[in-house]
Amino acid sequence: MQKTGPDAPHSPGAAVSPDAPVDIRFPLLTQQWLDLTFIHWAVEPATVAPLLPSGTVPDVHEGRTYVGLVAFRMHKVGWFRLPGVPYLGSFPETNVRLYSVDAHGRRGVVFRSMDASRLVPVVMGRLGFRLPYLWSRMAVRGAGDTVSYTSSRRWPTGRGAYSRITVRTGERIDEPTELEHFLTARWGMHNPFAGGAAYLPNHHPRWPLHRAELVTCEENLLPAAGLPTPSTAPVSVLYSPGVPVRLGRPVRRPKRSPSRDR
Repeated sequence: MQKTGPDAPHSPGAAVSPDAPVDIRFPLLTQQWLDLTFIHWAVEPATVAPLLPSGTVPDVHEGRTYVGLVAFRMHKVGWFRLPGVPYLGSFPETNVRLYSVDAHGRRGVVFRSMDASRLVPVVMGRLGFRLPYLWSRMAVRGAGDTVSYTSSRRWPTGRGAYSRITVRTGERIDEPTELEHFLTARWGMHNPFAGGAAYLPNHHPRWPLHRAELVTCEENLLPAAGLPTPSTAPVSVLYSPGVPVRLGRPVRRPKRSPSRDR
């Protein structure tokens, strides 16, 4: 049986890059992620290791890993290269995520919950991809330099879970720090499927990141996702106007690069 946990053996993660390491010429899905707020708290790797899929361990930066609360607008999700759907494919979403690395060195995220306001994408995400989508009443509103996000969970589990987040956006970040790249430049996700965990790659332009001030953060999404309630202020709050995204097909083993076949 494969060992998992903070001491599990695994290959070192690939270097964190602000640019997507591989192109996705034939995407499974296309979409836009807009008006994103990234809120992060540092945690000990041992705290989150039991919550990760088999075959992955916590990805760490300077000995710590992170819990992310990411609120945004999903816009015009489309299959393959078809045009995005304007109504069913556009909706607010708020994710609780962790940071992972697998035995092949692929860094990614693991979603603990994904609240979304459209029932059809929630059902498709749960059945087709085994993602932890949950149907919620949600809204994203902007006024001047502030953006507000609200959610209240409806189905199928965790009724009563909610979030109310408001941020004030600031100046563009010309040179993000190593930690800011670590938290945002994640080029795939690890997710359990039949037969074991798979890696779903994504591709998008480099993040345009802005400083952000957390005005309000009232939520119980983290404890509902099996994580400790934060007892301190977040270590990072960032905002991005967004990027267009292409998602690839699930893969279990990375392709060998030509340079390694010599």
